[in-house]
Amino acid sequence: MDVEKANHSRNRTCCCIGTTICIIIAIVILILILAFTVFKPKRPVISYNNMSVKDLDVSFDITKFKVYLNVTLDVDLSVKNPNEAGFKYSDSTAFINYRGQLVGEVPIPADQISAGETKAMNVSLTLLADRLLSNSDIYSDVKSGVVPLNSYIRLPGKVKILGFKIHAVSTSSCDFSVYTSNRTIGDQSCQYKTKL
Repeated sequence: MDVEKANHSRNRTCCCIGTTICIIIAIVILILILAFTVFKPKRPVISYNNMSVKDLDVSFDITKFKVYLNVTLDVDLSVKNPNEAGFKYSDSTAFINYRGQLVGEVPIPADQISAGETKAMNVSLTLLADRLLSNSDIYSDVKSGVVPLNSYIRLPGKVKILGFKIHAVSTSSCDFSVYTSNRTIGDQSCQYKTKL
């Protein structure tokens, strides 16, 4: 009788342990399936929607072969977060370059983008004239009426999925030309990259 009870108790314990192990395995498999499908981290993407010249002042000093150029650009951006969780990015900066030389920058304050949301941003980039005075190419470019520029934005942040923080860095680089005669922008070519 005691042997039967002991066997029955042992069988019940083995059954409970087996059931518990099966449940744990099923939960782990479910978490893995969700992690690689629904909750798989996706890359936030920065897009340039529109770029326009807000302000443009040009003056020549023919005696010194110098040009004074002030340009302010309105840049409409959007950052798309395709994840099933929020994307929180830290303080960043938008840069404007002329022939590889940094000529302007504007801060982008830290913020968060909800799951599946596309956040619109409007950035005013101002080209700092004093940084161009030493560049010998600017005179001929302004005289020809076409000033080649580049804007660069890098947004580092984190996506929190299933309790894990995954680092993501989204960057965009746009080459474009400012036409000084009619204050327009053309020849725009952008590249977007994201690293997880």
